[in-house]
Amino acid sequence: MYEPIRTKSVHSTMADTPSDFPHRSREEELDIQLAGHLAALLAVTDELRALTPSVDLDAAAQRLAGEVSRLRGGTPLRAASAADGDPVALHRRAHALAGRALVVAASRADTAAAILSAERMDAHTAALADPRELSTAG
Repeated sequence: MYEPIRTKSVHSTMADTPSDFPHRSREEELDIQLAGHLAALLAVTDELRALTPSVDLDAAAQRLAGEVSRLRGGTPLRAASAADGDPVALHRRAHALAGRALVVAASRADTAAAILSAERMDAHTAALADPRELSTAG
């Protein structure tokens, strides 16, 4: 009564076709985002170090570079920055970047990156609250 199906179903051929673009897991996407935010924070920290050298900024830069290396699997690219710019604007930008990194670190349950991001947010908040600290803290 019915004729048997002689060809594959359209649905099965679509499911078997490899996609044209690579797929990443949610964890991989979060790793990429977190590494990007931390790398941007490292760049701003390096700019602040050029403007107002301090031991705190040096230590923060080393820790940030370590986290970026851990997430990306290589040494982060560091550029020498000029010693000109507005420290207040740089601290605000660094605070915002640290906040973004904290959100991503919390969503991927990365305790080390979350703690580092929160510490950097606190340091930049303190620097913005006390204008005298703009020349000594980061």
